Amino acid sequence: MFICLLAVLTAVPATAMVRIKDIATLQGVRDNQLVGYGLVIGLKGSGDTLRNSPFTEQSLQSMLDSLGVNVRDTRLRTRNVAAVVVTAEMPSFIGKGSSIDISVSSLGDATSLAGGTLVATPLLGADGQIYAVAQGPVAVSGFAELGAAESLTQGIPTVGRIPNGGLIERNLPAKFSQIPDLVLELSNPDFKTAVRITDAINRYTRERYGVRVAKERDYRSVDLTPPPKVSLTRFIAEIESIRVRPDQSAKVVIDERTGTVVIGKDVQISTVAITHGNLTVRISEAPEVSQPAPFSQGETVVVPRTYVDAQETGGRLAVVGGTDLPTLVRGLNRIGLRPTGIIAILQAIKTAGALQAELVVQ
Repeated sequence: MFICLLAVLTAVPATAMVRIKDIATLQGVRDNQLVGYGLVIGLKGSGDTLRNSPFTEQSLQSMLDSLGVNVRDTRLRTRNVAAVVVTAEMPSFIGKGSSIDISVSSLGDATSLAGGTLVATPLLGADGQIYAVAQGPVAVSGFAELGAAESLTQGIPTVGRIPNGGLIERNLPAKFSQIPDLVLELSNPDFKTAVRITDAINRYTRERYGVRVAKERDYRSVDLTPPPKVSLTRFIAEIESIRVRPDQSAKVVIDERTGTVVIGKDVQISTVAITHGNLTVRISEAPEVSQPAPFSQGETVVVPRTYVDAQETGGRLAVVGGTDLPTLVRGLNRIGLRPTGIIAILQAIKTAGALQAELVVQ
């Protein structure tokens, strides 16, 4: 089933001002990925099969050895343990002892992590250093129930989360005050947007500090020079609150799988004449049973009956062209097509060279 929404949204003006913090980020201020390998215990018979997951058995033996329990010569048969990969994101400038959320994903053939508890697991960064330790009960949103003749599964029961389950054990080497250069990076790089951000920042700082602090580097970056005797944190907070009007390139994004069409406000179509016809072929099968006469020694057989009907609807000829988004949408809606037809027309208009925008097909 295709659903298409081709309309003009006027609730928010096209020239709306947005904060700099919503369209740009400070270079070097980012999250850091952590990863670790651990065991989830306490499962209700839904853990790994140790015969199929030898790494789970090795990990369980190593954990018990570290706790003073020798099981090296014993064949383990438990189904209450599952090997998992633990991932987390460590925010910038977070301090030692702070808590972070972690995600737990099954690594073996466990069917569910519901009711399990993650044993203390060290989390490593890209440099191989331990930055956090994770432990706690796993919260799973899905479930899996298996019976003799039927099974029921909802969601993903082999993935869970532990809110505040990770404790930071090591501070990141860099601090905010030690950032060598202050650079704003645009989320959607654009030359005009970079210039507008620079001008807006300089207007603000001239009025407040009497100096110009911003200079555009390229279409992605804007360099900042903080004024003297001003807290760096306060300065960035003031800069991020400044509002600008971002620019955007003309794009048309279409998704043929769902029939979604998204048209940017700056898209223009040179005046073209469009016609679109649909050919529908309907094939119906209505088999009949041929019954022989009594005592004729015949056989009852099924005789196929196929009905083929072809119908082609004539397409209307319409002139489409517009210098703004409302005019363009009205022209496309006047044709009265399904989303698949609109997608085909947009592709044909682009091939004809009349679509003055980038066509993105997903």
